[in-house]
Amino acid sequence: MKILVINGPNLNMLGIREKELYGRVTYRELVETIENYCKTKNIEVKIFQSNSEGNIVDEIQSAYENFDGIVINPGAYTHTSIAILDALKSVNINTVEVHITDINKRESFRKVDYIKDYCVESIIGEGINGYLKAIDILNNLK
Repeated sequence: MKILVINGPNLNMLGIREKELYGRVTYRELVETIENYCKTKNIEVKIFQSNSEGNIVDEIQSAYENFDGIVINPGAYTHTSIAILDALKSVNINTVEVHITDINKRESFRKVDYIKDYCVESIIGEGINGYLKAIDILNNLK
């Protein structure tokens, strides 16, 4: 099993930004947690982060025929990016959306979620553990 984990804008600032919402876990700690978890499950994982919508689209497209599943936290692009949605549709890879916070309990503009309609599941508000749950969901689909 090969999983691509994609993190969108500002997720590289975990542990620094809005600690009351996102907690104190740094992005590096998130990456290490995911890598270590995947090792225990014998899953090959690649973790990618970009603040650029086009780079995220390129990474999704490069996953075609190379990955069995995608875990994506599109960050703010969740609410604005039809391009990321279209990229996911075009590669036809099982995808689970993750949000560290509960986007449904935040600002009104965060209630729009273009990505969720394509995903096999959306995990919101479960913190860093949401990534591990998403990996398990994809691993169980194989």
